[in-house]
Amino acid sequence: MNAWSDADYRYMAHALQLAERGLYTTAPNPRVGCVIVNNDQIVGQGWHQRAGEAHAEVFALQAAGEQARGATVYVTLEPCSHFGRTPPCADTLIRAGIARVVVAMQDPNPQVAGNGLARLLAAGIATSSGLLATQASELNRGFIQRMTYNRPWVTIKTASSLDGKTALSSGESKWITGAPARLDVHKLRARSCAILTGIGTVLADDPKLNVRDIATTRQPLKIIVDTHLRTPIHATILQQSGTIIAHNCTDLAKQSALIVAGAELLHISHTPQQVHLPSLMTLLAQRGINEIMTEAGATLNAALIEADLVDTWVMYMASTLLGQDARGLFNLPQPTSMAARRQLNITDTRLIGRDLRITSHFTKD
Repeated sequence: MNAWSDADYRYMAHALQLAERGLYTTAPNPRVGCVIVNNDQIVGQGWHQRAGEAHAEVFALQAAGEQARGATVYVTLEPCSHFGRTPPCADTLIRAGIARVVVAMQDPNPQVAGNGLARLLAAGIATSSGLLATQASELNRGFIQRMTYNRPWVTIKTASSLDGKTALSSGESKWITGAPARLDVHKLRARSCAILTGIGTVLADDPKLNVRDIATTRQPLKIIVDTHLRTPIHATILQQSGTIIAHNCTDLAKQSALIVAGAELLHISHTPQQVHLPSLMTLLAQRGINEIMTEAGATLNAALIEADLVDTWVMYMASTLLGQDARGLFNLPQPTSMAARRQLNITDTRLIGRDLRITSHFTKD
């Protein structure tokens, strides 16, 4: 059993704070922070900033220089042991003369998965793992899920009244929640690799689904589930780069028009009335999509839940009532009994401005 000191916890917590600086920019890579300590002093630190650029350990070693020799490294994810777009970090740590490496969690990437730690240990470096692993896992939940289950982490975001309504019966929905809650939504968008919506939302709201009012160098992909290719060629969402339409339509004229308008088409056959959502998630994972945020209506949200593809539900609830004829959150079938109802674990509740944000996780059998 590892016996970590108060200093170990303190330095790893600082490494996690560094890793979080890459929250909006590292995809498809994980968010990683690194701290180098010698004689109880931080001599180097760094975090992974963008895919294809240096890893956290490299930035920290550059800052530490010769003071890295004999030092302890705290890193939030196991150092890589393979050649990707950058050389193996495990080898770099060995050459620097590091004496001890503490990692928060093992890398789920099959190309690493314990090999980095094994390489360090074989070089005579003391290693341990598992310090603040829960926090590190939460920071990279999408990367872990993609590497482990070959599908992205899916978060449904909804905004509703206290009586669970998302829009008036006419479709009018702007704005149920206040400005602070809407800004908070943009933070969720910024950490996501892609925003998923349905054709109903595109036709009703003509949304942009981009990140605004948040400093970021990367915009998430936009993905429309549009079985019959009803997306208008002048839709606002097509005026931006990076829009994918998942469909099951054989009409070549529709396909050609949308391609010319700037969309990328993914033909995913299932039934004439459906895009096969599990297949869509697999394809997106293969493209390096770690986290998906869904901003859709009751039909697509319900279909994702029915397919057991949703991991988190973030619900913004305004202190208003919209009445019984207003539109609901999900078009889900009624369970056959109370015992068959879907279970969620509420993990966080807080006020965002005047609105309540409730974060829940779907339980998995």
